[in-house]
Amino acid sequence: MIFRGSQVRMIVAFFIALTLVGAVGYHWIEGWNWADSFYMTVITITAVGYHEVHPLSQAGRYWTTFVLAGGLTGLAAWFALITAAMVRMDLGNQYRRRKTRKEVSRMRDHVIVCGGGRMGVQVVHELQDARQPFVLIDRDEEAIRSLRRVSPDVRVIEDDATRDRVLEEAGIKRARALVTCLSGDTDNLYVCLSARHLNPDLVIVARAEGDRAIDKMRRAGANHVVSPNVAGAVWVASVLVRPAVASFLDVTAPGSHLSRHLDHATVGAGSQVAGSTLAKARILDATGLLVVAVRKLGTPPEAVLLNPPGDTVLEPGDDVIVLGDDEQVAKLREYVG
Repeated sequence: MIFRGSQVRMIVAFFIALTLVGAVGYHWIEGWNWADSFYMTVITITAVGYHEVHPLSQAGRYWTTFVLAGGLTGLAAWFALITAAMVRMDLGNQYRRRKTRKEVSRMRDHVIVCGGGRMGVQVVHELQDARQPFVLIDRDEEAIRSLRRVSPDVRVIEDDATRDRVLEEAGIKRARALVTCLSGDTDNLYVCLSARHLNPDLVIVARAEGDRAIDKMRRAGANHVVSPNVAGAVWVASVLVRPAVASFLDVTAPGSHLSRHLDHATVGAGSQVAGSTLAKARILDATGLLVVAVRKLGTPPEAVLLNPPGDTVLEPGDDVIVLGDDEQVAKLREYVG
C-alpha cells in the first residue's frame, strides 16, 4: 500500500480531536456560540490567516496559540505522510527497474518481445508455457499493470522499443530472437531496422497489417512476418473448406490448454543419431513422437521436407519437426541433442 492505514487514521483522529477541543475551548473561554467557535478553530488549525470572528481576550489569545501549534503539528505530520508515500512509490519502481536490469544483464539466448498489446500478451503466455526466457518492452503503463496482475514476475522494460538504447538494455546482442508486435507498422518497421543493425544473426518476427507492409518488413530484416488479417482469413477459409483438418490443428495449436502440439528438436554435433537415417534413428520407438518434417541445416525456413522418407539422413544442425506433448519433446531433445 502507498499509504499506511494506521498512520492515516491517527492523523485524522488527531484533527477531529483538536477541532472538538478547540471549539469547546473558545465556547468556554470567550462565551461564543458553537458555530463561531467551530469556525474559529478551523481557520486557526489550517493557518489560513483570516481575521478573528470576534475580538479575543488575553486567555483567548493563549488558547489560539495552542490550537495553532496543534494544527501546524498535524499539517506537518500529514505532509510528511504524503512525502513518505511518494518516496516509497518511487523507490518501489526504481527497485523493480534495477532488478529487471540485473536479471536481463545475465540473460543469454532469450527472446525480446516488443509490445504488450493483445498479440504481445499472447506471445508472452506462450513463451511462459514453453519456459523460454524473455523480456517484454512496452511503455503503456495500463497494459503493463494488466499483464502483471496475471504474471507478477514478468520482466518488463518500461520504455520505447524503437530506441536503440532500449533494445541494447534488453540484451539484443545476446538474444536469439525478437518479436515486434507494436500497434503501428511504422514502429514495427523501425524496430526491424534497428534490431537487424544491432544483431545481424538475430531471428526477427514482425507483425504487419497489409501486403506492402509485409514486403517492407522482410526488406528491413525480418525473418518471419505475421499478418493477423491474412492469418485470420486463411484460418476461416480452412474451417470452411477443410473442417476436419482445421479442427485437428485447432486442438494441437499452442494456447488450446492441451499439451500436444507441433515442436522441433535440433540434431547436435555429437548426437547418437547424427549420420543415421530416420529409419535407423527409430525416433518413434524411443520417444513416441511422429516426425512430420525435417529442415536441413542452411536451408530457408520454407524449405521443409514434409513426410520425410525413412532414408532421410539426419546431420548435425538439422531440425526434426514432430507432433507430440511437452514431455515427449523434452525426451526427443535429449535423444538427438
